[in-house]
Amino acid sequence: MNDLDIREVKFQYPDGQQALRGLTLGVAHSERVALVGANGSGKSTLLLHLNGILRAASGSVTINGVPLTDQSIPQIRAWVGLVFQNPDDQLFSPRVYDDVAFAPRYRGLPENEVRDRVQHALGLVSMEAYADRISHHLSIGEKKRIALATVLTMDTRLLVLDEPSAGLDPRARRSLITLLQSFTKQTLLISTHDMRLAAELCTRAVVLDAGQVVADGAVESVLYARELMERHGLETP
Repeated sequence: MNDLDIREVKFQYPDGQQALRGLTLGVAHSERVALVGANGSGKSTLLLHLNGILRAASGSVTINGVPLTDQSIPQIRAWVGLVFQNPDDQLFSPRVYDDVAFAPRYRGLPENEVRDRVQHALGLVSMEAYADRISHHLSIGEKKRIALATVLTMDTRLLVLDEPSAGLDPRARRSLITLLQSFTKQTLLISTHDMRLAAELCTRAVVLDAGQVVADGAVESVLYARELMERHGLETP
């Protein structure tokens, strides 16, 4: 059973832009998949369908064998850890601890379990000492780690990252890649323009163009196919 199954998903924005055109994609458990495409290809729109922020006009989204519906959204949002490109969109509490504690508190978990989950999640991203820091005083790299911790407090099966290296200096970028390489229990779906990061972290690459999958295969056969990449407005690593 795949962690993610998307079948014939179509989505149109209110201004008439057809963002997804019958897109189909499956991702198996523990796979590391790079989702690449030029601006406007549908990558971010697709990611927002995975936990119900956007809802398809037609087609289906299934997570861990459970179709996404109004009734299943709370469970699916616990399984799908979506980390936005800009961590300030995800961090809104006075303290790091409260940002990381938000999801388990929202689910109504006892405070002692919330505390254990926060400590565990901060440990996973090597930010244990930052619990009492003010989120908005952190560097962009530190904020990205905290944003990652906010989704790791739940039973995250599918870790979805939108442009994780955007805005990072070389040292912070390398630190993030090393961190993501350490996650072996989660399935990773990474939307990125950073082809070197995609080649280093992922084993499979999916190219989107005009809301459809136009290429899907091993990183070596997709990301290094110069003619294919150039045809869809992309560069090789």
